Order: sequence, then C-alpha cells, then structure tokens
Amino acid sequence: MKEQNLKNHSRIVPAYHILLFLIVTACLISSIWNMYRAYEHHSGRLVAVALFGLCIAFFVLAWYARVFPLVAQDRAIRAEENLRHFALTGKLLNNNLTTPQVIALRFAEDTEFLLLAERAAKENMKPAEIKKAIVNWKPDHHRV
Repeated sequence: MKEQNLKNHSRIVPAYHILLFLIVTACLISSIWNMYRAYEHHSGRLVAVALFGLCIAFFVLAWYARVFPLVAQDRAIRAEENLRHFALTGKLLNNNLTTPQVIALRFAEDTEFLLLAERAAKENMKPAEIKKAIVNWKPDHHRV
C-alpha cells in the first residue's frame, strides 16, 4: 500500500463520489425539465411531480448514506484517540479539543501526539494546521 501523507490521505471512491452524484444530478435536472414540459402541455403532471419527488428522495438518500457512517467513524476515532491519550498519559484528552481536531491528531505518531494534542488545545489549531504540523505521519487506511 502506498505511503500515506498530507497530500494523499483523502480517499475518493469514484463510483460513489463522482458517478453517483453525476447520475443523481442529471436525474434531478431532467425531472425538473420533464415537470416544466408537463405543465406546459397540461399533461402528465402527476407523473412529473412523482418523478421529481423520487429524484429528491434519492439525492437525500445518497447524501445521508455518506454522512451517517462518517458520524459513526468520527465517534469511533474520538474514542480511539482518547484511549490512546489515556494509555500514554493516564489522562483523557483535553475537553477543549473538537472532534475535527481529534480526527486530525490521529495521523500523529505517539512521539509527537501528546505535544501536538496539547498545542492544538492551547492554540485552538484548525484540523488542517494540525495535519501540517505532523512530522511523522501515521497512516489511517480504514476510514472510507
């Protein structure tokens, strides 16, 4: 597996992130066009509205099919990093750290994790700043 770093740690699944949303967007646009034509010709309005509703429902479904697992992964990562911090120090992570900050900290090796966690809490660093500050990158190939 390729070495992970700041530039390549994001994962894109082309069939989901690109193809699915292109298809859903095309369906939504064509259903709007179909609805316009149906009202213009005073025919097929019920089918056009139903098709539009289905496209909206599919768009919402596709969106939340991505969001809900990410929320669960965020909670798991926060718990893992809290346990990691506890194992290294005997104390839980600083409560001032936000979930996005903790998620960014997961890429830091143990040697710099503690100092970076303290600095992130004290300076209220943004997740991107935390990732840039990491010298020894610890890969995370499990997040989708």
